[in-house]
Amino acid sequence: MAAITAALIKQVREETGAGMMDVKKALTEAEGDVARAKEIIRAKGIQAAGKREGRKAQEGTISSKVVEANGEQTGYAVELNSETDFVAKTPKFVEFSDEVLEYAIKANAKSAEEVLASPAKDATVKEAVEEAAALFGEHVKIGQFATISGPRVEVYAHKKSAELPPSIVAMIATDEAGAAVAHEAALQISAMGAQWLTREDVPADIVEAERRVATEKSLAEGKPEQIVPKIVEGRLNAFFKETVLLEQPYVKDPSKTVGDLFKEANGQALAFARIEVGKGAADEDAE
Repeated sequence: MAAITAALIKQVREETGAGMMDVKKALTEAEGDVARAKEIIRAKGIQAAGKREGRKAQEGTISSKVVEANGEQTGYAVELNSETDFVAKTPKFVEFSDEVLEYAIKANAKSAEEVLASPAKDATVKEAVEEAAALFGEHVKIGQFATISGPRVEVYAHKKSAELPPSIVAMIATDEAGAAVAHEAALQISAMGAQWLTREDVPADIVEAERRVATEKSLAEGKPEQIVPKIVEGRLNAFFKETVLLEQPYVKDPSKTVGDLFKEANGQALAFARIEVGKGAADEDAE
């Protein structure tokens, strides 16, 4: 029996386009015989798995969970992408997404890259995802990943329709008092898509860019130069009300802000995260 080396696996992967785990299994079954391994891969219909990598995977689901340790809660959410809703809503796909989340939690992952590197049975999550692509017959990939911690963490998972899995997950970490309004805040995050918790969290370069655009727009509109600074500040405040969670008007009562909700509860919002299927970074694998 020939030794199944990394070079041998690489050779068969390049020649067949199959995933790493499929190649390993085929070579093991073929006792290291490359020709026989390629026959096994063809017979199982997984040779084209690699070709799926060039197809966009922008549908899918999001699995989420809150775990507690040492008096603190941590929320985790991971996006698993497929090409179609048809695959995304199958029980096996949703189950696999939940498995990936558990691997991420066990590894205490902090990023999508760390999720991919997390152990998954006798392989890694990256290898398990490659295997899943062959199983589902579509390009499958890990999308966005988020984790937040605090005394309390609330998670809201939104479904576009009853037959589809969650397509938006909103998480918010609060102190104990803030937990009283955390669910309402999570609903707000899901619906309104805030980008930052407070205006102090908005990067300085983004604020400066908004200020510059507002200034140029005001001047182009023919506003008197002496009142332009005041107009610019008004437009900046409008920008903050749209993008900053605690300054957004509360959707159920626009006469108050989300920040007002927490003040009424004598609580604090500490951090939040929002993931929406297909809204992460561009699919680098897609052509």
